[in-house]
Amino acid sequence: MKVEKVRDKAAEFQTRRKIEFSDTDMAGIVHFSRFFIFMETAEHEFLRSLGTSVATEDRGHKIGWPRLSASCDYLKPIEFEDEIGIHLTIVRKGTKSLTYHFEFTHHNEVVARGRLGVICCICNPGQPIKSIPIPAFIADQIQAVPTEL
Repeated sequence: MKVEKVRDKAAEFQTRRKIEFSDTDMAGIVHFSRFFIFMETAEHEFLRSLGTSVATEDRGHKIGWPRLSASCDYLKPIEFEDEIGIHLTIVRKGTKSLTYHFEFTHHNEVVARGRLGVICCICNPGQPIKSIPIPAFIADQIQAVPTEL
């Protein structure tokens, strides 16, 4: 795992993943839906690298990151036991939301690109979900990268 910082704030994160048999379909290539799992796992690793989690607490409230949008474009197939690089970039940081861009590589070649839009929410059991500003202990650690992605 590698966190890249811009002006002492995390803006990018890189990790790797070995493709498991359960990631593949009948054709022996990674099933399209697995890329969403890979994006979510990279997001979780990124948040842990900041000392927080996708499910954390702040001032007695459970904080979560429901999805606003998710997409993925597939460029080349990857197979069982291939190792891929996953590069997460924060392309937008709003008051309450983040947009992540993901680039998946195999042998330095881009094989897929994805995007997740997430919103920071109070997710207390038995209560309606409510969007909130990203808590300072998280927001102060991250920055969006100006990009054309």
